[in-house]
Amino acid sequence: MVARRRKRVARESESGVPILPGYSAIPIKFSEKQQSSHYLYVREHKVRGGTRSSWPQKRTLFVLNVPPYCTEECLSRLLSPCGPVQSVELQEKPELAESPKEPPSKFFHPKPVPGFQVAYVLFQKPGGVSATLALKGPLLVSTESHPVRSGVLKWIRDYTDSVPDPEALRVEVDAFMETYDRKIAEEEAKAKEEEGVPDDEGWVKVTRRGRRPVLPRTEAASLRVLERERRKRARKELLNFYAWQHRETKMEHLAQLRKKFEEDKQRIELMRAQRKFRPY
Repeated sequence: MVARRRKRVARESESGVPILPGYSAIPIKFSEKQQSSHYLYVREHKVRGGTRSSWPQKRTLFVLNVPPYCTEECLSRLLSPCGPVQSVELQEKPELAESPKEPPSKFFHPKPVPGFQVAYVLFQKPGGVSATLALKGPLLVSTESHPVRSGVLKWIRDYTDSVPDPEALRVEVDAFMETYDRKIAEEEAKAKEEEGVPDDEGWVKVTRRGRRPVLPRTEAASLRVLERERRKRARKELLNFYAWQHRETKMEHLAQLRKKFEEDKQRIELMRAQRKFRPY
């Protein structure tokens, strides 16, 4: 069965183009100097009946075998002649329709996926998908008007882009913290409004709050606490470190017990002499 499947996948057309069942092959070239073509395998994005998908039906194109040098902007430019492209998203592997999709953050950018990827291209109209399936090539990725860097130049650009501008980073962090503080304030206000109010089933949510708000610990106070813990730990480590220290500690403890026993005997004799001893 495996051999039969491999034979079907590795099948080629009369022109020598590898055929993937259910997909259309679109040849692309990195530049005009490249002689051989790389093939993108595309089909209309579909899911099984009753399964939800985050991508609209009939307007989404699923693309396989996207090379590393082909970015989202580049893929949108290559397929824009087929129709207006609304969005392009590159992923490491196909998206599971059942898995919930996290909304993208405008503050933190995802790490680029190395190697070959899959893509979801969303067109504004359904005609863009059908036009792409009938598209012939080869398509040029890097042109004079839209050059695409590769090799050492791409690595240098990626490194330069990875170093953020301090001022832009400060603005981005301040915006994120403002959004976070606003969200926390809204949650606290909502919880305060709902405090003591029964829900639909008549249950009242009880929360634990202190009467006095706890002051935030400063750095100096934290250092004092850490120093105190360090001294306490040091005393425990040095206490009874050697065997003779264990023996002396036991002898001192026994001597204290004998001394206390003698003191208790004298006190009892004194109380008996004064006729104040009442053991019961």
